Amino acid sequence: MSGREDIDWAQCSLVETKPRVQSGSPVLRGTRLPISAIIDNFEYGVSVSEIAEQFEVPVASVQAIVAYAKSHPFGTPHYFTDSII
Repeated sequence: MSGREDIDWAQCSLVETKPRVQSGSPVLRGTRLPISAIIDNFEYGVSVSEIAEQFEVPVASVQAIVAYAKSHPFGTPHYFTDSII
């Protein structure tokens, strides 16, 4: 477990949390796409562009979410340090 559930996504303008959307899990603003889906895919080795294509969201949004997770103290597991955005 990477600890991403401890990330304070409230500081990321691309993320919103609403009680009635995905049971209150952080999602990409304006969508129902859980942030965990982006991070899980990235951790699994899926490229940013592939994630964006798969979920039909802008590449820049995926890049920003991954960068935010990487910059957070709990979001920097060993596989992030070696990954290329």
